[in-house]
Amino acid sequence: MATCTSRQAWLTLLRRFHFYIGLFVGPFIFIAALSGTLYVATPQLENLVYGRALFSDARGEPHPLAEQIDVAQQVTGGHLRLHAVRPAASAGETTRVMYADPTLDASENRAIFIDPITLEVRGDMTVYGTSGILPLRQWIDYLHRSLLLGDPGRLYSELAASWMWVAALGGIVLWWMTRPRRVIKNRFQNTRRLHVTLGWVLLAGMLLFSATGLTWSQWAGGNVDTLRSAFGWLTPQVNTALHGSSSEEHDPHVEHRMHHDHMTMPALHIAATQFDGVLAAARQAGINAGMLEIRPPREAGKAWTVTEIDRRWPTQVDAVAVDGDSLQVVDKVNFATFPLMAKLTRWGVDLHMGVLFGLPNQLLLIAFGLALCVTIVAGYRMWWMRRPAGATTSPAQTLTEAWQGLGAGGKVLTLVIAVALGIALPVMGISMVLFFIIDLVRWRSGRAAHAPSH
Repeated sequence: MATCTSRQAWLTLLRRFHFYIGLFVGPFIFIAALSGTLYVATPQLENLVYGRALFSDARGEPHPLAEQIDVAQQVTGGHLRLHAVRPAASAGETTRVMYADPTLDASENRAIFIDPITLEVRGDMTVYGTSGILPLRQWIDYLHRSLLLGDPGRLYSELAASWMWVAALGGIVLWWMTRPRRVIKNRFQNTRRLHVTLGWVLLAGMLLFSATGLTWSQWAGGNVDTLRSAFGWLTPQVNTALHGSSSEEHDPHVEHRMHHDHMTMPALHIAATQFDGVLAAARQAGINAGMLEIRPPREAGKAWTVTEIDRRWPTQVDAVAVDGDSLQVVDKVNFATFPLMAKLTRWGVDLHMGVLFGLPNQLLLIAFGLALCVTIVAGYRMWWMRRPAGATTSPAQTLTEAWQGLGAGGKVLTLVIAVALGIALPVMGISMVLFFIIDLVRWRSGRAAHAPSH
């Protein structure tokens, strides 16, 4: 009997916890899934909307990068710091000359699109991040990350990422403990089967997207970076120091964000003619991807960097540091030599963004996002069909009552897990406290309503 009581206490605890996650966090996971689906579905639309800036019908020999940059400089008036250049990757594409504009937000740059054949200015707009997304997809990305509310809004996406893996694993365990021994056909059981089936199908994806989402979250991301640093899992970067042997710092967010410093230090004088020489040196050093980015140094004593930015399969993200004066390669990192976890992080983030395998990746993520939305709706439908008829809460249907039914070991175990997760994932920790406060209030009101009258 004690075993049955203990099992029932654990079952009730898990059921109520799964219920709270679905009720309070489910809407945020739904928004993240739907906005993420929109994001991965827009590359082709982006090419259509911004086709004039991205592509050209001109054919012939491209002009040197120096001449293309000179045209872009005329457009900007020469008062903005040249941040990077992305040469045309193939015939029919334009060169992107990017400037750090202090009026833009972090990770945003002003890009001038130049036809490398005719030197025609094809576009002038804001681009975002290492992926270089354009305004349409940038708006969707901000919606996905922060509900267009800036840094405070990022709490929503971190909340969704923090709890989605718990909801997924908890739902599977809950199904295992309560699965019916025979097939029952009614509206509730049909909805439950749909919810459970999709939960199994989407399990791996939910775990992956929780993990990759947390890597660039506002609060838990710092803890993830600390863990990666401790185990040597950070992404290697080229050493740009021209003198001395000090190694370059690892950028913990290199896989999903580029650092944007709004002119906090005086810019060096960079000659446009240096870009062609640096690119030639990088090509000789083995940088052979069509998609690449050339960045001049921000300060004296630093090298230029030329980085491959093709994140499709096979991944091409090698990078070299080049002395802009001597055109000697001073350092190089190859993706092939990355630590395994750095590779898995790179692939996981690119899969999350829908770029790793191109169109098949997009279609898979669209199907995943829509199926996850259906799963959440099915969960709400189950709750609606079984919602309590009365206004008061039975104490037996609360986390507090279930926790009290655990043994001493179970109580200690749950507290240790809760504290550990709350420290590692701060947004989860705060929301967990809110869950418990709400539950405690419901438990106390339920006990008062069901207390025997004298």
